[in-house]
Amino acid sequence: LRTRATGSLVSDRIGAVTSYALAGIQERGSIFVEPGDEVYEGMVIGENSRSDDMDVNCVREKKLTNMRASGTDDSEKLIPPKKLNMEGALEFCREDECVEVTPAVVRIRKVTLDGAERARATSRAKKNNQS
Repeated sequence: LRTRATGSLVSDRIGAVTSYALAGIQERGSIFVEPGDEVYEGMVIGENSRSDDMDVNCVREKKLTNMRASGTDDSEKLIPPKKLNMEGALEFCREDECVEVTPAVVRIRKVTLDGAERARATSRAKKNNQS
């Protein structure tokens, strides 16, 4: 079974995806969600260009100030998200991920949803491999 060389971009909190947050995240890799989609902790929202998984905040909102500045509030240029079908999601999955299928969407999520629990599990696995 061949595994992919890239990691996953994993949501670290619950909420609706914002375009402001996606503008910063899309530099890290390709995205599977679009602004307004509901996400939860442990849900894979994209493919990291590096080999490791990265927890990201995709529900972050822009801080509103009372200052007026011309040209600073340009609309974010977002790359259209890569939509996964069932076959694509199954092909993308790693051993620590699973595919969630509902009538409306196909999602990928981590088996362990909690970020701290995932970090402990990966450090335990690395420690066992060194022994």
